[in-house]
Amino acid sequence: MLTKILLTLAILILAAILIRHLFFAFPAQSSGDYAAETPEFDIRRAFEGPVEAHGMIYGPTGRVTSRFRAIMRGSFTNEGGVIEEEFDYASGRRQTRAWNIQFGPNGEISSTAADIEGTAEMEQMGNALRMRYRLRLPEDAGGHVLDVTDWIYLMPDGTMLNRSQMRKFGIKVAELFAVMRPMAEPAE
Repeated sequence: MLTKILLTLAILILAAILIRHLFFAFPAQSSGDYAAETPEFDIRRAFEGPVEAHGMIYGPTGRVTSRFRAIMRGSFTNEGGVIEEEFDYASGRRQTRAWNIQFGPNGEISSTAADIEGTAEMEQMGNALRMRYRLRLPEDAGGHVLDVTDWIYLMPDGTMLNRSQMRKFGIKVAELFAVMRPMAEPAE
């Protein structure tokens, strides 16, 4: 009898955790949640020219495992564009990435990059941009492939707040938070 009670209790606890995860946590967000928010996020405007980012990566225990500064430079046409990123980590490590972005006929946005497996899917709605992709870590960081969900929220002054979660087998292994601000173009 006690075994049945404990088993039932364990199942209820697991169900509560799953319900919380699916409906009340970071992964439960949808772009529709931000449809009425302003200013409207447009990746072309948000990343045209240089953008400076400062951020932190948290490991699975919730502690900061890495800090970085990044410069991003975007250039766009009607069909697509490129956002080039240069990361400088507090550890001294440097990393670059170029997002090759394609705009679809019905507002779809997709992107590829050298360390992304397959295609990143992007969706803009209201003041938010959601990206989902599979990131292949560098070999010196284990070479693992993580499922990433990025949310970038545009604020009225042009600042963007970026929150990302990285998962392996559905388990959160890292989280990123960054503040991104447009930089003034250098004088000619």
